[in-house]
Amino acid sequence: MSPALDSTAPHLTAATLATRRGALLVAAAALCWSSGALLARLVATGPWTTNLWRSLFASLFLAVVLRLVWGRGIVAQWRGPVVAVAVCMAVSSTCFIFSLALTSVANTLVLMSTGPYVAGLLGWLLLGERVPLRTWLTMGVALAGAAVMVSGSPGRSALLGDLLAIVMASSFAIATVLVRRHPEVRMAPAAVLATALTFLVALPGADPLTTAPRDIALLAFFGAGQFGAGFLLFMAGARLIPAAQTSLIGMLETVLGPLWVWLVLSERPGTASLMGGALILTALLANTLVDLVGPRGAGAPLGPASSRTTPSPGSPAAGSGTTRGPRPPSGSAG
Repeated sequence: MSPALDSTAPHLTAATLATRRGALLVAAAALCWSSGALLARLVATGPWTTNLWRSLFASLFLAVVLRLVWGRGIVAQWRGPVVAVAVCMAVSSTCFIFSLALTSVANTLVLMSTGPYVAGLLGWLLLGERVPLRTWLTMGVALAGAAVMVSGSPGRSALLGDLLAIVMASSFAIATVLVRRHPEVRMAPAAVLATALTFLVALPGADPLTTAPRDIALLAFFGAGQFGAGFLLFMAGARLIPAAQTSLIGMLETVLGPLWVWLVLSERPGTASLMGGALILTALLANTLVDLVGPRGAGAPLGPASSRTTPSPGSPAAGSGTTRGPRPPSGSAG
């Protein structure tokens, strides 16, 4: 082997290891996020109380971790665009819980996955960003799938839950566009502020003193584990891999979320949900695979390539939160 090849071998090995580490971290984040629907089903608290406890534990967890990692406070960063992004994330998180309370898990998660394409549309309208033809086609198929899912929702409450899932996706899409417009915005402080705002909004309608100890334990994991740990794992991993790969791995949440609820609680989606969900997931998967095999697959992504993806979000240690490709945190936006 030539000296030139020998000199590049360590670099290639380091790059490969970083990519694998990033993929594992994003997969771990998706696994954390996928537990959200099941946790929301397992607790006996109402939506407002669930939102209150979840946001409280998430806010405390993120604030403590970021304080330990950064060694400085984050409250000073709560100004300007950070506040606007946090408000959008708080709306998204609140709608997530209420959507789960009113409609099926499959409907909530699949409709939520259309958020990146809403961000792409808003980016085109507000920022003048170019949207490729195949992305328009993906948006059209996803919209058709959403229409099929909503049409099969029995009763007004289920329809309202579907609409809240769409509002949730749209709210996070707006947050994405705001961050693209203001790249100085750091997602970690915005996430802490978002959870604090969610707590304050939920407080008047919540009844926290009646929460059973078992539910408090589940809600603690819902906030600190599902949201907080998932958010930090995603931030650490997404900066190491292309957004298209992040999106592909992130789709685990959409697949695993309904699976956990079906295995534990036997909640099965209806025919319309399965048909519409298949349309949406097929469109997202095809678009993501084109990104992976195309000339941009190995480089920095452009356009709405991912779900809850940030092409180069820094880890909490790095302190970077720039989001240049769509979609929570719920969050997880949720």
